[in-house]
Amino acid sequence: MDHNYSSPTTALWLGQSPSLEKSSQILLREYPHRSLAIATDSHALILRHSIAANDAVANAFLASPSLGRQRMTALESAAPKCMVEFTRRTEGLLADYRPLTPRPIYGTLGLIALERDVFLCVITQASRVATLRPGETVEKIEAVQFFCLSSADYDNVPALDPYDPDSDAASIYSQGLGRQNAFIEHPCQELQKLLGNGSFYYSTDFDVTNRMQDRPVDAAEFDIDNFDESFLWNSFMIRPLVLFRSRLQKQERDALDASRILTSAIRGFCRSWAIPQSVAPLSSARSGLPSYLTVISRLSCKRAGTRFNSRGIDDDGNVANFVETETTYWSPSGVVFSYAQVRGSVPVFWEQAAGLLPNQQKITITRSADGTQPAFDQHFHDLEQAYGAVHVVNLLSATKPGEHELTTLYREGVRNCPLSRPGGGRSRDHALLRETEYDFHAETKGPQGYVAANGIRRHIEHSADGFAYYLAQESDDAGTPGGQKRRRYVVVLQQEGVFRTNCLDCLDRTNLIQTIISQMAVESFLGHRGERALSDFWSRHANLWADNGDSLSKIYAGTGALKSSFTRTGKMSLAGAIADVRKSATRLYYNNFADKARQITIDTLLGRMVGQAPVILFDPISDYVAGELQRRSHEYSTNEKIHILVGTFNLNGRTEGLGEDLSPWLCPPELGSIQPEIIAIGFQEIVELNPQQIMNSDPTRKQLWERAIKSTLDQHYGRGGDKYVLLRSGQLVGAALCIFVKASVLHHIKNVEGSVKKTGMSGMAGNKGAVAIRLDYANTPICFVTAHLAAGFANYEERNRDYATIDQGLWFQRNRGIRDHDSVIWFGDFNYRIGLDLETTKGLVKCGDIETLFENDQLNLQMVAGLAFQYYSESRITFMPTYKYDVGTDVFDTSEKARIPAWTDRILRKGPNLRQLAYNSAPLRFSDHRPVYAIFECTVNIVNEKRRDKISREIYERRKAEVGGDTATLIAHETDDEDLIGYDAIEPGLPPASSDRQKWWLEGGKMARTSISPPKPEHPGSQTILNPKRPTNPHVPTDEPDWKRKPVPPKTTPVQPSAGPRPAASAPVQAQPPKPKAAPPVAKKPAHLAAPVSPASSTAGSIGSEATLHGSGSAVDMLSLALPPAAAVAEKPASQRLTPTMANANGFKSDLSRSLASLQAQMGSSQPGITADMRPLQPMRRANSSAGAVGVAQGVKRSGTAPPAGGIPLVGLAQATAAAAKPMAMPLPVSPPPQQERKPPLPSRKPTAPIPVPGHGHSATAAAAAARKKGPPPPPQHPQPQPIPLRGALAAAVDLLADDGASELSGWEALKPSS
Repeated sequence: MDHNYSSPTTALWLGQSPSLEKSSQILLREYPHRSLAIATDSHALILRHSIAANDAVANAFLASPSLGRQRMTALESAAPKCMVEFTRRTEGLLADYRPLTPRPIYGTLGLIALERDVFLCVITQASRVATLRPGETVEKIEAVQFFCLSSADYDNVPALDPYDPDSDAASIYSQGLGRQNAFIEHPCQELQKLLGNGSFYYSTDFDVTNRMQDRPVDAAEFDIDNFDESFLWNSFMIRPLVLFRSRLQKQERDALDASRILTSAIRGFCRSWAIPQSVAPLSSARSGLPSYLTVISRLSCKRAGTRFNSRGIDDDGNVANFVETETTYWSPSGVVFSYAQVRGSVPVFWEQAAGLLPNQQKITITRSADGTQPAFDQHFHDLEQAYGAVHVVNLLSATKPGEHELTTLYREGVRNCPLSRPGGGRSRDHALLRETEYDFHAETKGPQGYVAANGIRRHIEHSADGFAYYLAQESDDAGTPGGQKRRRYVVVLQQEGVFRTNCLDCLDRTNLIQTIISQMAVESFLGHRGERALSDFWSRHANLWADNGDSLSKIYAGTGALKSSFTRTGKMSLAGAIADVRKSATRLYYNNFADKARQITIDTLLGRMVGQAPVILFDPISDYVAGELQRRSHEYSTNEKIHILVGTFNLNGRTEGLGEDLSPWLCPPELGSIQPEIIAIGFQEIVELNPQQIMNSDPTRKQLWERAIKSTLDQHYGRGGDKYVLLRSGQLVGAALCIFVKASVLHHIKNVEGSVKKTGMSGMAGNKGAVAIRLDYANTPICFVTAHLAAGFANYEERNRDYATIDQGLWFQRNRGIRDHDSVIWFGDFNYRIGLDLETTKGLVKCGDIETLFENDQLNLQMVAGLAFQYYSESRITFMPTYKYDVGTDVFDTSEKARIPAWTDRILRKGPNLRQLAYNSAPLRFSDHRPVYAIFECTVNIVNEKRRDKISREIYERRKAEVGGDTATLIAHETDDEDLIGYDAIEPGLPPASSDRQKWWLEGGKMARTSISPPKPEHPGSQTILNPKRPTNPHVPTDEPDWKRKPVPPKTTPVQPSAGPRPAASAPVQAQPPKPKAAPPVAKKPAHLAAPVSPASSTAGSIGSEATLHGSGSAVDMLSLALPPAAAVAEKPASQRLTPTMANANGFKSDLSRSLASLQAQMGSSQPGITADMRPLQPMRRANSSAGAVGVAQGVKRSGTAPPAGGIPLVGLAQATAAAAKPMAMPLPVSPPPQQERKPPLPSRKPTAPIPVPGHGHSATAAAAAARKKGPPPPPQHPQPQPIPLRGALAAAVDLLADDGASELSGWEALKPSS
């Protein structure tokens, strides 16, 4: 995007309105129902108030503290409702609407209900004040208007003058002086003045609520879902629209975002200065473009309020006047710098009453130290989660009694906070929470004055170096397949800690110290690049911070900041001193006479008044479309397979390998002709982990290795292959992660984010920890984690804790963790050792006994015990230990330390869509470790957006025609159940949706019931049955239809139930065609597992002989009833294991073999069938066996807890059994349910490797024969059943009980050669 910098030496575009493409119109339709529309050139957002809400109690009374609990409950349940629709703007859609204002609007801040009416707030005037970098602009709100959605009474009330100099005067908030004598006073007048006082900012280009480090590095991306509600001041008003947006389909959601109708507003300060190239600290070849220096402050709304109405902390850990201030710098050379720091009230429970005498307001402590500690700990826990380590800078006076008392409580809170305890006997310098007490007044009392405040540098410089800063650079290889160049940023460095500064008000002293800290960060950034800034640059920096202090002080205290004269010029003048006296007097007036009314207005804006309820929006048509699209997902989505190469290498701090050939590691022979779509490379000890390095992350080494990897990939794939681009990289001191992707698949990749988690020195140091990068490949979320865990032979418990800390404490945007991904790959130096002595280990290595070595591997044992990496899998290890070698040789450590060889470098995976193809080490000898690599085949889901949009539009138009018009402009009669408009029964025979007035389960006092009949067959000679190939899980995408047509076989006489032994069948039992009238529905009972019994004591006959099947009967259902859960099969003795008996949904017991024979008779003899190879489930154990193929245990769900000892849950069989219990129109005899459900115990732990049993071998047929010999006398034999095909969940269930070559039954399996 090109910009015209007409005045590069002044603030950018001061007073310039936003561009027209960011504007829209506000329109009104009064008949037949009052509706408001926000319209752009292509779309319209239409809202109409629900008449049912008019019966609610007026919100004008919500502020009364005398309301009883009963009345409060009634108010909370009377939330106002509005109908909403977002639709494409077509000809005639807005023909009945007229403009409400001749000027354009710049988005909406949301909806609010006041005095029985609902109001829509829109921005009517705004001006651009900042450009963080090209494409990221910030506007200041100059004026807003509230338009009533439910009444025309306020249409002609004059709007406030945004340039009225008295708009923020005290009389406005107290006696009402200065108000216009209008006949009707607008209920939102105070809100209008508050939002238009110049302290609110918004952006339609990027998420202004998050700092640069916490949002996508690509400036073109804008994610409403990631708003930080701590800084989103219109969160209460905009939340209904954001929830409505989340229910839209992607096409409509993208169109709504592109329309810039929804606006996120922050409060605080934002301004940019353009730095001409002549004085810019970083030079650029792009002549003529200035650099941008920006300061942006975000005031938290969690404990918002005025000076004496909001002090200290609350029970949720929120503090008053909490502000995040970010300094950013963008250079045309392609560099983006960001540094954030915070301020906030002293985090203890205290109050201070306003008084007319300055500096005489008494401080009152309202809670003891013990009572304060939980809230104190919560506050710093939240800071640590958001920013990393915290260094407190307390500027309170040590001589003033009130401030001294606060300092004492503050010091005690820090000492008792868990984050301040470094652990391991280390000093407090290694804690996550540190404190520096710096008496500002005492330090600046001498002749130097405020200049002496620079002495703070020596107290905080150590933490400043460790916290680092955020840095992103333009990629040099941002090419596309078409050869076009586009600018793309790659994160180089991240800020890993924050300074929290406070004085009493967190205004004047705090702003001056934060200016110094910001200057230190910029100096460090420039110093690492060998540059320095001129005085002109620092002058602009100082002026920005002085303006920031004035703005924040006016919000909290009513006037500009004191000491701002020194902040601007570096010296204190007489005029500045006089200005400070005037500001102090003005503050007294505001604090005593205006702040209480201002506090009420703030609480109303934030929705905190007693009983205040948000507006409810609903759009039945869009909700119906979402459900239909989910059901038809198989029509627009497909699965494709991609390949991922993952490598990990502990470099031992060496750089000798930069010039070596890395192709044995990055282009292994197992790839063959495959070119992986994604290459993820993890490094450990990329720098030497000495005491000077563990607190800082120098990106220089990482960049050198990135270039070496890129060079190797280009050389190997440059001839005829796609080029690779660096997608993103991250670093935590010695650990680094680089993600390279093929240029041709960049369009499939989105939502790329990075995060780090320290575990060294109890989380303070980065010598140990993890770096993670996540991305969405099409519609499949994938996460890569490289970790360096605690060292030491016996420290496996500490390594387990490191894993748990990373797994539970590493977070991306949207509160998304590692486990919130379909595919996760962990790799790195996990440091788990082999639990044998040196000589034994070397002897086993020499003879190649990998099996014995692996049996003593610490990681294997911890995973088997469920103490680490729960539900992760590792492929078979076929290579020698990767640690520790003499550098340059294949000889294990011969030094005095004599390290025991071990597989410290590992690659683990989790996800049912991952299939591993290779796992090996590479012969690179320039480190004491060997690099390890793995190749994966990943199944990703790709949605055809055009096809999906077409289906969505068809469903929408059809439903719209059925309902009868636009939802928000509906002419249908009003009812109290308007939220159910458009909701009919989802299927014939099912009841409609319920409401407060109509509940289908109470109709006539009868039990709920429904019947589902199969579709009528197309030909008389056929019948309709459930499709046995359809997955039992109805939510799994499939191309299989629900029903299947089957020719009607010749009629035979049905076998009647008998109490005696079942006779030998001479002909297959045939299913009768469906009767004209379905039998009455029967209340279904859940299937229970019966105890193992002999055939002689069981009820005679199987389900196939005791019940006459009708057209809706299905082989799938019969098989689901016949197959017992896996745990029952594993529990039974060998004599009964192949003839399991269970109770079906109607209480009948069925023998498995007879059921299969009967089932085959129902399906015909020409279909393939189920093999009888049904061995009991192997217990969960990781054995280094070569038997079996690559796969993932289908039955194990993703979870953060350890699997139960002795086995894993068999979800596949559970789903199959549950599917059989669904209501169907097939009358079956009903017998009483069992008195008590018997749950068989889990199978005991047994070796995973197949153990030959005499007479059994590996043949399931032989096992069955032996079982029959040992068991009770078998029933008469039936004709040999033919195989029956199984797919989906049933196939997975049978596989789990059968040959383990198709399923991974634990965390270990062998490799299957790729086909």
